[in-house]
Amino acid sequence: MATIHELHKKLVNKEISAVELTNAVIAHKAKVEPTVHAYLSDSHDRALATAKLVDEAIAKGDAISPLAGIPGAIKDNICIKDEPATCASKMLENFVPPYNASVIERLQNNHYISLGKLNMDEFAMGGSTENSALAKTSNPWNADCVPGGSSGGSAAAVSSGSAIWALGSDTGGSIRQPASFCGVVGLKPTYGNVSRYGLIAFASSLDQIGPITRDVTDAALVLNAISGHDAKDSTSIPGTRVDYTTALVNDVKNLKIGVPKEFFGEGLNSEVRKAIEEAIETYKKLGAEIVEVSLPNSKYALSAYYIIALAEASSNLARYDGVSYGMRVPADNLVDMSTKTRTEGFGPEVQRRILLGTYVLSAGYYDAYYLKALKVRRLIKNEFDEAFSKVDLILTPTAPNTSYKFGEKANDPLAMYLEDICTVPANLAGIPGISIPAGMSSNNLPIGLQLLGPAMGEETLLRAAFTFEQARPDCQLVAPTGEVSL
Repeated sequence: MATIHELHKKLVNKEISAVELTNAVIAHKAKVEPTVHAYLSDSHDRALATAKLVDEAIAKGDAISPLAGIPGAIKDNICIKDEPATCASKMLENFVPPYNASVIERLQNNHYISLGKLNMDEFAMGGSTENSALAKTSNPWNADCVPGGSSGGSAAAVSSGSAIWALGSDTGGSIRQPASFCGVVGLKPTYGNVSRYGLIAFASSLDQIGPITRDVTDAALVLNAISGHDAKDSTSIPGTRVDYTTALVNDVKNLKIGVPKEFFGEGLNSEVRKAIEEAIETYKKLGAEIVEVSLPNSKYALSAYYIIALAEASSNLARYDGVSYGMRVPADNLVDMSTKTRTEGFGPEVQRRILLGTYVLSAGYYDAYYLKALKVRRLIKNEFDEAFSKVDLILTPTAPNTSYKFGEKANDPLAMYLEDICTVPANLAGIPGISIPAGMSSNNLPIGLQLLGPAMGEETLLRAAFTFEQARPDCQLVAPTGEVSL
């Protein structure tokens, strides 16, 4: 399995050139894309030009960053100057940003290579990538199944080998859940650890950019490149960031891992439950102390999340009115133009969320719904703070089920929303979470294990995830199409 750290060694040792590597991944992408459809646009010329610069630096004996010359790809709600940023929506189908997101600026300083922009649920609203208005992305393990969402294209690209790494965004599990469905690693950093400047907003108090990679070491390397304070983001946490690769220590002795009983109730798939219980036993054998904890208010997390997220979405998406940028449908007057533009430009799920979000913010309902949801959010955060005063990490399933067939939940929004039940609490609390592969189901679909840590606790998360990965090589999954021929 080609990883960032393995390929970096090959580049430094001149076993392969960056141009050769980039061409190899582009060739592999051409083979798998007709089935997977992870990409919405390509940037091969720019990628090869950067690869050439990396090779020139290596030839001169210059040191290169761990990401230099390693082909990745970017979710299509993160702005790259002069490349499309569609959010998989007809509303922004022709939008080309005039600036870079802060994470892109940081990656450019590392001579990153992006092969293109990746498919997603429209405006990051969904858990299957079925809500994309522009493409249908399949799970590399089974083309009849969804890759998860909203960062489904990111997870599918890494899993299928059409990108070695990818960036996604996580509002309620949109990095971790598709990582679970596709058998890769997905990390949601602490809110404010990675700048949101240049991320097209869904729910501003919940959104967070993070990496999707092939193993935990790669996740640490990408996090090193994108994390840190950014003056352009008022919610960015100040202070110097650590080198997250120093946390990659194969040792969890005396680490206290909490297991919340609320995450193991009804609705949890029996095979997922078995895989997570086996993971708990693995940690016990490795010397970790398993502690039962309780997060009673987590049962309200999903309701609170969908009130807060939809209210913020209603506000954020009000800017798409056909006036300043994006799609415009001509009409006789401003009101009709705006109405027709929003009706034709937004898909059904986005329209549903805007309507519900506007409703909970309206006079007479603000206190009953939105204000109450904010109070529940605080209770949930307080519960996590209390739990982390007793344990170092919390362990749960990433999702209650494995991937499902296309159309299985598309006409039942509530069933789709319930798939986020294990992931949304972390976004409400602003804490980091990581999903790592924990096994396979009987129908050959990946199962994900989620670890949650206290705010800015990414080091402990990475250490525990890395230790599990080293102890359970059987859980390092490679999709049938995932090997890149070098």
